Amino acid sequence: MESPKRFLGAIFISFFYLAASLAFADHHESAHPIPVGHGPKLGLSPDFYKSTCPQADEIVVSVLKKAIAKEQRIAASLLRLLFHDCFVQGCDASVLLDDSEGVLSEKNALPNKNSIRGFEVIDEIKAALEETCPHTVSCADTIALAARGSTVLSGGPYWELPLGRRDSKTAYMKLANKNLPPPNATLHRLIKFFGRQGLDKVDLVALSGSHTIGMARCVSFKQRLYNQHRDNKPDVTLEKRFHYKLASVCPRTGGDNNITPLDFASPPKFDNSYYKLIVEGKGLLNSDQVLWTGKDPEIAHLVTSYAENESLFFEHYVNSIIKMGNRNPLLGYDGEIRKNCRRVNHVL
Repeated sequence: MESPKRFLGAIFISFFYLAASLAFADHHESAHPIPVGHGPKLGLSPDFYKSTCPQADEIVVSVLKKAIAKEQRIAASLLRLLFHDCFVQGCDASVLLDDSEGVLSEKNALPNKNSIRGFEVIDEIKAALEETCPHTVSCADTIALAARGSTVLSGGPYWELPLGRRDSKTAYMKLANKNLPPPNATLHRLIKFFGRQGLDKVDLVALSGSHTIGMARCVSFKQRLYNQHRDNKPDVTLEKRFHYKLASVCPRTGGDNNITPLDFASPPKFDNSYYKLIVEGKGLLNSDQVLWTGKDPEIAHLVTSYAENESLFFEHYVNSIIKMGNRNPLLGYDGEIRKNCRRVNHVL
C-alpha cells in the first residue's frame, strides 16, 4: 500500500524540483524580483559581496540543489533556521554555535532541542564558500542565503537580499527559550512574540506562511488531538476528518517523533495552500489555526486575502522576511566572520 504512494510522491517531487530549479534560473536571468517596501538597514546591501565574492549565491544554490534533491524536507529546515536565528538577538548565526568554553549552545534550548536541523548543509555551504572566498561570507549571511534559496527552489518568491551581517561571538540560550514562539501559542502570545522583534500583525500572518513547506513532530500538536484544554477532549476547531487522519499518525501514547506535513495539500511546494487549509479548519499547529480562530478581524482578513491571492501573500512575505532579516545585525567591526560556523574563531 505504501509503495505506490511513495513512488508517485517521488515522481511528483522530482517533477516539482525540476520546475523550481528552472524558476530559480529565471529569477536570476530576469532580475525582476517582487518590489520591496523596506529598504536595507544602513550597512546591509544586496551588493555587499559583489567585488569580494560575486559567486556567493551561485555557490549556495549549487549545494542547496543537491541537498534538496536528496531530501526535500531540508528546504523547510533551512528556512526555519533563519527564523530561529533572527528571533534571538538578531540574525547573527548564534544558533549555529555548538557548546564550548563560555558558550551555551542555543541548540539545547527547549524550542530547538531535537527539533531544528540542517546544520550539516550549512557546514557544506560554508566550506564551499571558504574554498572560493576565504574569510569573506559570514555564517549569518550563509543562513540568509540558504533560506532564500530554499524558498525559491520550493516554488516561492525571490527577493533582493540585503547582505553584510557579521557573526556573533557567543550564543544566547536563555533568550532562545524566551523569544521563540511555541507551537501551542495563543494568538495573543504570538502577537507579543512577533512584537518583540519589531514585527506587526501583517508580518505575523505572512511569515507564518513559511509553514507551507516542512514537517512537524507529533509532540508539537498532540495536545490538539486529545487534550487541548486539559479536559481529555480534542480541539473543537479541528476539522473532524483531519483530526482522524492526524490521530492515525499520532497515537495518544507514544509516537511523539512521528512526523506529518505542516501543509498536507502540497507538502514540497511553497504556495498559499497553507492559508486555504487554515480556513477549512486544517491548520496543523495551534499557532497556525489561531490565525483564523483567534477572533482578530485584521488577522482573519489577512488569512482570507492570502488564501485567495497568492501574489499578495508572496509580496507581503518578501517584505516581512526582509524586515525580519534587517533587525539588529552586527555590522562593521562588531562580531566576526567565522571560519567554522559551529565555533568562534579563537576556539581551536
